[in-house]
Amino acid sequence: MNGSPDALRRDVVLVVDDTPETLSLVTDALEDAGMTVLVATDGASALQRVALVSPDVILLDAVMPGMDGFETCVALRRMPGTEATPIIFMTGLADTENVVKGFDAGGVDYVTKPIDPDALIARIRTHLANARRMSSARAALDAAGRALIAVDTDGRIEWHTPRADGFVATLPDAAGTAPALPAAVMQWLASAGAATEGNALAWPPAAPRYRLTPIGRAGAQQLLVGVEENDEAAQRARLAERFQLTEREAEVLFWVARAKSSRDIGEILGTSPRTVDKHMERILVKLSAENRAAAAGLAIRVLGGG
Repeated sequence: MNGSPDALRRDVVLVVDDTPETLSLVTDALEDAGMTVLVATDGASALQRVALVSPDVILLDAVMPGMDGFETCVALRRMPGTEATPIIFMTGLADTENVVKGFDAGGVDYVTKPIDPDALIARIRTHLANARRMSSARAALDAAGRALIAVDTDGRIEWHTPRADGFVATLPDAAGTAPALPAAVMQWLASAGAATEGNALAWPPAAPRYRLTPIGRAGAQQLLVGVEENDEAAQRARLAERFQLTEREAEVLFWVARAKSSRDIGEILGTSPRTVDKHMERILVKLSAENRAAAAGLAIRVLGGG
């Protein structure tokens, strides 16, 4: 028997519904499938549960008194830790308008009432597997130190790495649901020019603080965008703090990360290539780097550009 924590862990499902019959049916089916079930009978109770325990999946009734399922979904998506939690709507409202409303609120799927337990469990397991694959990918990107955001086709931020926190904090909410890229950025991403290798957009146009670079897709409905601070002074300060460098050493490393030669750096800083090389020797020691290329790689990781 495998006694690892992953093997012993039970998936946690939060079921939010105000109908006792539905709660009983769904709870029994999920528990028989080996899942741990949490129950809430209204939107406010669901938010309280999630504040205490992070479920792996949320099943959400669309029609409830007070805060309905759509409002509850929006509120859940704004809570820390639930940005990527699969939310599946349970609804008798199978018309197109309400299905679209559920997806716009942040749902990933829906099942119609009366509930088919076997179909519901199959959907839950599919979304759990997808969420865990995405979580592993995000963890790898986080560990790599890249500043990345993933947006849906409407520009809403679905997830981002910690290095992109500062940029995301500058964005307005989209209809009160989640931060979103401005329409001008989305238009640029959709343009042919954004697909050009090495192309980047300085943002905001009037006083650029960031460089945005299209990376590719993270799934059928997500676009990946790289974020790099455009403020060179801030970048040099970050290098100095991270590696305990002097101001001049940080300047040298900044330009080394941009593939500049000692001669180029000397001209930029108004000093000799020999002096630049002396700074570089001290930088290699402080970074415990074997050579210039290794130092550049470490600097790029800190700056979120690679």
